[in-house]
Amino acid sequence: MCEKAKLLIADDEPGILQLLKDYFELQGYQVCGVKDGVEVIAKLSWEPDLILLDVAMPLMDGFEVCERIRVHVSCPILFLTAKIEEADRIRGFMTGGDDYILKPFSIDELGARVEAHLRRENRRSVDKTVKIFGRLAIHYGEKSIYYDDRPVAFTGTEYRIIEQLSLSPGQIFSKDQLYEKVRGYDGSGDSSIIMEHVRRIRSKIGRYTKRTYIETVWGVGYRWIG
Repeated sequence: MCEKAKLLIADDEPGILQLLKDYFELQGYQVCGVKDGVEVIAKLSWEPDLILLDVAMPLMDGFEVCERIRVHVSCPILFLTAKIEEADRIRGFMTGGDDYILKPFSIDELGARVEAHLRRENRRSVDKTVKIFGRLAIHYGEKSIYYDDRPVAFTGTEYRIIEQLSLSPGQIFSKDQLYEKVRGYDGSGDSSIIMEHVRRIRSKIGRYTKRTYIETVWGVGYRWIG
């Protein structure tokens, strides 16, 4: 058994979700259970080692969720579904899924498949933390940012501002606070330069979307609202 591996399980049926959560916790796994695809995306920063996705979920089905997150996560993704059509299986694999478990399933067989996938998984040693805000993804371990699957180029200072703001969404940071975070207490210069960096960040993101990620709180500072 893979001790303390993290499992993210998504199923809109409360009974099945609770059954899976109870079973895998008894097996020694850390488990996070969610009821829809939107919550799956929100929980990626938890850094799961494996994701179990029900196909038939509200808001976004499992195929759409897998397609949206696959470019940002390398962990195994297993589908849970009552569908048995070949076209559905092909679609699942084409969107980046690693396995298909048909309902109703043997809980012990599911457990064995999860353990087998985790054993085969060659985890990268780098930090896998990622947060997704709409179609913008921030990979904190590799210090890179993507819009959909396209990398967006930022300078080191611009990235550090984005990192600081996005790690604490909704929290307001003054220009002085951001300057200290990105330059250090001994940095020389005017904290008003942060205004220009924020302008450039907005301009670069604006090439891809009109969505606002950094909000100006007049007279106070900035906050991430992605």
